[in-house]
Amino acid sequence: MPYQQISSYNFNCNACHTRCDGTTVPQFDFERDVRFSEKIENRVISYINASHRNLAASKCADAGYPDIQICSNGLSGGDVLCYIEIKGQARTFMSVAKLLPKSGLHTSETLALNLSDLERYFTIFDKTGIRTFIVWCLMRRPCITGNNFNNTVYFHQDITILRKIRRLDVYDSRKFRRASGTGDIVNGEHKGVTVNYHFSINELIPGLPKLQCNQRNSF
Repeated sequence: MPYQQISSYNFNCNACHTRCDGTTVPQFDFERDVRFSEKIENRVISYINASHRNLAASKCADAGYPDIQICSNGLSGGDVLCYIEIKGQARTFMSVAKLLPKSGLHTSETLALNLSDLERYFTIFDKTGIRTFIVWCLMRRPCITGNNFNNTVYFHQDITILRKIRRLDVYDSRKFRRASGTGDIVNGEHKGVTVNYHFSINELIPGLPKLQCNQRNSF
C-alpha cells in the first residue's frame, strides 16, 4: 500500500498503514542513545576515510565540539577543514502539529536537535570560523526511509543556514521541552536531552556533505 504524500516529505499520517509510535518513552536511556549515535559516527567516519584519500575523518577530541573533524592531507593532525555533528533520529514527533501549532511543521518532515547543542555550535563557529555541518541519520520512518526498519537516510545542513532559521523564529515556535525521565540521570548528573529544536527536512540537503580538500570555508 503506497503512502499518501501531501507535499514534499509531508505524508498523511492518519491514513498510514505503518503508523509510527507516538507514545512518549516512559524512561529515557541516555547511555543507549549515546551508543546509538556513536555507531552512526563510526559508520560516517569509515565512509569518509574510504571515499576521500586526501581527507582524514576522526572523532573530535575537543570537549563540547561536534562529533567528527575533517582534516586535510590525510592526517588527523592536519588543518581542520570542517566539523560534522551526527544526530541519530529514530523517533518521530507525532504530536508536533498539536504541541507546536505555530511551527508550521508536519509530523513526517520534522527532525529534532538538542537546542543547547545547536546554540553551542553557533558559538564554536563564531570562535573558529570552521565550517560546521549537522547531519541527521533518519531511521524507522517508513514513508521516507522505506519499510525496512534498518534502512537509514541522511540529511545535512550548514550551521549558518540553521542559525538563520533559528533567528527568524523569534517566538520559539519550534522549541519543545519534554518531561525529564529517570534515564536522563547518569552518575547523579542530568545528561538527557529535554529541550529540542525542530527543523523541516525540506530545509535540509539529502545525503552527507560533499567534501573537498580545499580552504576550510569553501566546500
